[in-house]
Amino acid sequence: MGNRPFLPYRVCPAPPETHAFTSRTGRRPHPVGKGSGGVHRPFTDRPGTGHLGCLPSLPVGSSRARRPVRSPLAKGTELKLSTRSRAAVLSTTLAGTLALAACGAANESESASGGSGGGSDSSAAELSGDLVGAGASSQQAAMEAWQAGFEGEHPEVQFSYDPVGSGGGREQFIAGSTDFAGSDAALDEEELAAAQERCGGGEVFELPNYISPIAVVFNLEGVEELDLSPATIARIFAGQITTWNDPAIAQENPDAQLPDTPITPVHRGDDSGTTDNFTDYLFQTAGDVWTSEPDGVWPLPGGEAANGTSGVVEVVTSTAGAVTYADASRAGDLGVVNVGVGDEFVAPSAEAAAAVVENSPAVEGRGEYDFAIEVNRQTEGSGEYPIVLVSYHIGCLRYDDQSTADNVQAFMSYVISEDGQQTAAENAGNAPISDTLREQAQTAVDAINAG
Repeated sequence: MGNRPFLPYRVCPAPPETHAFTSRTGRRPHPVGKGSGGVHRPFTDRPGTGHLGCLPSLPVGSSRARRPVRSPLAKGTELKLSTRSRAAVLSTTLAGTLALAACGAANESESASGGSGGGSDSSAAELSGDLVGAGASSQQAAMEAWQAGFEGEHPEVQFSYDPVGSGGGREQFIAGSTDFAGSDAALDEEELAAAQERCGGGEVFELPNYISPIAVVFNLEGVEELDLSPATIARIFAGQITTWNDPAIAQENPDAQLPDTPITPVHRGDDSGTTDNFTDYLFQTAGDVWTSEPDGVWPLPGGEAANGTSGVVEVVTSTAGAVTYADASRAGDLGVVNVGVGDEFVAPSAEAAAAVVENSPAVEGRGEYDFAIEVNRQTEGSGEYPIVLVSYHIGCLRYDDQSTADNVQAFMSYVISEDGQQTAAENAGNAPISDTLREQAQTAVDAINAG
C-alpha cells in the first residue's frame, strides 16, 4: 500500500448537524441484462455540499427523526463519538434496550457498594479510566452501538473514538496516542513492524470485527439502480466514461432510461481503508483498465474529493450525475450499482458480503493473533459480493498498565460477542462475524495482558 501521509483532523467549535442514515432494500442477484427504473429521492435534506472537515467531541443531545427505513441495511448516524456520550443517537428500540441495561448496571454498582461487604459479581465496578480509539469512519454507526452497550456495562470507563479515517487511526495507534485503532485495511508490512515496536516489541492483534459491503452509489434522476461490470466501473472512475448514456452503460442496462448527464466521480480525499479496498477490487477484477495498485490514497487526478464517508456521500447527494464508493450502510436513497459477478449482477448486502469473506483466505506470514483476511475479489460464486470492506480493530497483546489492558480486553470481548455483533448489525446494517471468526478473535482477546 505504500507510505501513507498522515492527514490531521481539527477540532470544530460547534457540532455538525446530525443526520440519521437509512438504507436501501437489498436486491437478489438477477441475470445479466435486467433493467432498472424508478425514481430515487435525495439522500439527505442538508443543503450544499458541506464536506465534513472535522468532528467535535461533544455529546449529542437528541436525535432527529429518521427517514423511513427501507431495509435492515444500516440505520447509522454520522457523529463524533465523544468521551462523555453515554448514549449516542440510536434507533428507538436500541436506545430503550441500552437504557435498561445502564439502569441495571447502576443498580448492581449501588448494591455492591452499599451491601454487607461482599465482593460484587459484576466487573462493571472494577473497570475505570480511559479507553481511547480512533480510525475508520465506516465503523461509526456500529461504534455508536458498541459504545453505548459497553458503557452500559462499564459506566466508569471514559470511552472515546475519533473517526478520523483508517490511515489516521493507524498513525495515531502506532504513535501511542490511542489504545486501539479502527481500520478498513490491515497493517502493511512497514506499519506492522512499527506497531510491534509501539507495543514494546510484542505482538499485535488485528481482529476483523466489522464486515460490510462497499456500495457504488450515484445520483441520477429517474434511475434507482444499474447493473455494471467491473470493467465499466473501472472506466467510470478512471474518467474514461464521462456520460451516463455511454454505450457501455447502456449495453448492460438495456431497459434503463439513461440521460446524457455528465458523470462526476467522487473519491476520498483522506487516506482511507475504503479506498484501499475499492482500488484493490478494481485492480484485481479490471486490471487491463485499472492499472494503479491498491492504495488508501486515491491514485488518479480529476474528479472531486471529500474527506470521510459522510463527505463523499454529501457531495454525491448534492451533485446531479455524481458517483462514489462508500459503506453500503450510508447509501440511503441514492442509486446503487449491482456488480457483475460471474453470470450475475449482485446487489450489496450484508449476506453477500459475509459469503465472500467466508470463502477468503487469511493473509500469510502474520502473527498468532493477527487475523487479517485476503478478500477474494475475483470470486464467481453465486450471491457473493466482492467489493467488501473488512474493518479491523488493531491493538497490543501487552499494554504498559493493567487498567488499559483490562479496558481494551473488556471492550473487544463485548464487540465480538453475539450481543455486540447483533447490536451493531441492527444499527449499522453490517454482517455479523461468523462463529469461526468469533472463536479466533476470542483467543486474541483472552491473551491481552499488561506488564
